[in-house]
Amino acid sequence: MSGELKADDRLPTEEELASRYQVSRPTIREALKRLAAQNLIRSRRGPAGGTFVNRPTLEEASQSLTSSATLLASMDQFSLSEIADARHEMEAICCRLAAQQPDPVQLAEMAKELAIQQQESLSDEEFCASDVRFHRALVDMSRNAMLQFLMYGVIEAMQPVANMVVYRFRDRQDVIEAHKALYQAIEQQDSLAAGVALDRLMVYLKARFEAAQQWKAEQGQSSAGQN
Repeated sequence: MSGELKADDRLPTEEELASRYQVSRPTIREALKRLAAQNLIRSRRGPAGGTFVNRPTLEEASQSLTSSATLLASMDQFSLSEIADARHEMEAICCRLAAQQPDPVQLAEMAKELAIQQQESLSDEEFCASDVRFHRALVDMSRNAMLQFLMYGVIEAMQPVANMVVYRFRDRQDVIEAHKALYQAIEQQDSLAAGVALDRLMVYLKARFEAAQQWKAEQGQSSAGQN
């Protein structure tokens, strides 16, 4: 955290670390195991071997964030409305940046997912997965590593959770039309239209979230009455 150790620096030996921190070597080994489990260090054998500081990739760090976000969501730490509000605000920034200079590769990814979503035989699970990939391509087009990192947790963890709650209360065609409008606005480098398209999509989804929560509450009351 202090920056004293950089990526690829070699750590002192176990004996040196034990002496420096006045603890036993088994304690040092346990600490190193925990660091290795978090992919923060790596070991290499041989004359030039030792324990070295890792440089976690953005993907690896994002996966860790996603795991934590999924766990917290499963424990009801976040409400669907909070997830939707956070996604709305951050993805709006991504839309604006993406529309400034659209990436042909990511545009092609969005177009591919749009084609997939229009397949009538697509299952609910497959539609939700395509929805995640569509928005991930949009976020990647922002070319902002910090936004990509933060949005990874929202897109890869929170969006699937929300999708599986709300899928029975939404019309796929409404989502597809919103995705088309988003795609076209970004392709035409119209950041204002992209923002409007995202606003409409999120207002629609938030209404669906409310319907899902209302249905869940009514089901709970019905079950309680029967008991």
